[in-house]
Amino acid sequence: MEIASLLSGGVDSSVVVHMLKEAGYNPTLFYIKIGMDDDELLHCTSEEDIEMASLIAHRYGCKLEIIDLHKDYWDNVVDYTIRKVKQGLTPNPDVMCNKLIKFGVFEQRVGHLFDKTATGHYATTTDLGGKTYLSTAKDPVKDQTDFLAQIDHLQVSKLMFPIGHLMKNEVRDIARNANLPSAKRQDSQGICFLGKVNYNDFIRRYLGEKQGPIVELETGKILGRHNGYWFHTVGQRKGLGLSGGPWYVIRKDVDANIVWASKGFAAEAQYGNVFDMQQFHFITDNPWLNNKSEAEITFKIRHTPDFSKGRIVKTGDAYRVISNDKLQGIAPGQFGVIYDADQHICIGSGEIKCAVE
Repeated sequence: MEIASLLSGGVDSSVVVHMLKEAGYNPTLFYIKIGMDDDELLHCTSEEDIEMASLIAHRYGCKLEIIDLHKDYWDNVVDYTIRKVKQGLTPNPDVMCNKLIKFGVFEQRVGHLFDKTATGHYATTTDLGGKTYLSTAKDPVKDQTDFLAQIDHLQVSKLMFPIGHLMKNEVRDIARNANLPSAKRQDSQGICFLGKVNYNDFIRRYLGEKQGPIVELETGKILGRHNGYWFHTVGQRKGLGLSGGPWYVIRKDVDANIVWASKGFAAEAQYGNVFDMQQFHFITDNPWLNNKSEAEITFKIRHTPDFSKGRIVKTGDAYRVISNDKLQGIAPGQFGVIYDADQHICIGSGEIKCAVE
């Protein structure tokens, strides 16, 4: 079997190569490059990653190819991110990066030549009734199925997630025992592919700064100033620079450049238990709404190891989620990711349109 393995230079994808070789495969390794050589913000990270990827390739005698998808990334993921931020929404570039770049453009140009594509994502797959479903990882903290929830059935059926059945500490142990050069590298905390790049620095580069007031929702009192509504998201607690908190971002006025905030852990305005999603995407199929209008589910509205319980209801062409418990910070633009009631199968996702009062 011919396997393409995506190699980032981090410990997870490096362990994937090790496991594939241990299993008797000889994968072809691919590093996807999205930064330009003259790009000061991105180039240093790319250099470090390529150097590490080259060491792994040499260690295991694998061919390494560097695939430049800079233009595709900028035309798709960056354009989507900036467009959503300007609209006052909360985008998820990692979701779109996986859908459009890692398993979109790469598959169209290179991946289709291979039987399988292996990645270092923390996820698994489950075969049921002749169909392949995206499933959660063993490690609930590292599970990345919410970032994969916009891929389709053809994509998920071709993917391999060799570390999905391992805990993160087990992956680190494998790397140390195998003396991999990436064993002690820290996990990336930046945007998909951008590694060390800070999200606010990324947004500032394209939208700049524009000062505006932070206003208390209940009283209309001006609490302080911000440098642009695009740096803040609904539900945000840290980064407002206000004393006497906690303060939470409740909503934003895009036209007036106002950030509305409310104080306290129990502030009623920051909670809700119903939200609508638009353009809902089923990964493999619609498992329960063909013959009924609602179903019991678990779901996430942000990247977290915890699941919420509730119901999904079909309303015309859209879907509404009704949570059993109140949710903090329902942010329009983010993805509501839907799982089965057992928190195992990732059914799909939709962009949160609005919280329903």
